[in-house]
Amino acid sequence: MTDRRNPRPASLSLRALRALAAAFAVLGALASPLAHAERADRDKPLNIESDHMSYDDLKQVNIFTGNVTMTKGTILLKADRVEVTQDPEGYQYATAYYKPGGPLAYMRQKRDGLDEYIDGWGQTIYYNGKTEVATLTTQATLKRLAGGTRVLDEIHGSVITYDTYNEVYTANSGADQVNANNPNGRVRATLAPRNATGAAPAAGGPGSKPAAAPKGDLPPLSPSKSIGNPRE
Repeated sequence: MTDRRNPRPASLSLRALRALAAAFAVLGALASPLAHAERADRDKPLNIESDHMSYDDLKQVNIFTGNVTMTKGTILLKADRVEVTQDPEGYQYATAYYKPGGPLAYMRQKRDGLDEYIDGWGQTIYYNGKTEVATLTTQATLKRLAGGTRVLDEIHGSVITYDTYNEVYTANSGADQVNANNPNGRVRATLAPRNATGAAPAAGGPGSKPAAAPKGDLPPLSPSKSIGNPRE
């Protein structure tokens, strides 16, 4: 009686499984950088220190006053008063207020994979934990820093929104920006050039000190003489 069993299909299946395993290994190697690119701040707990805390049950809001410091991962928020709420989904929202005559509310966040920080100031800073967008209102300033201290970019406006996850920001003009050097209250920006790789020039070791807070009227911006007129 002839044995009709053929070992070749089993051999082919083994080779196919090995090839499939190799393919998955390649896909895993390609996918791992994307996983590491996910910002971890969203999953970090919210920690707050202050001189005083109260809870308003009617409004469902926690109120912190007096030298308030809030951290969430690499996000740092400092203000005279911070109000925190949480929605049914568990997302947290914080509004920071400055004290008239005192320093502006301040925030900082480290950029992913870079020795760079984003610093921001405003009379009010609102952080939306669901959209991960910070809104700086009135006398708003945003700076991009290398090594935590060297200013690369600097933006001034009446309202500045900063998407902390996608690292995108917008600025709007306003009456609070009007001064001797900016009579129309327009948005003002100073942007550092990028090198050939698209990154800012390298800086020294990581810094922990925030950049100096904006003070008084700023000197007028001078346009570069090397920039031609696009209408010519």
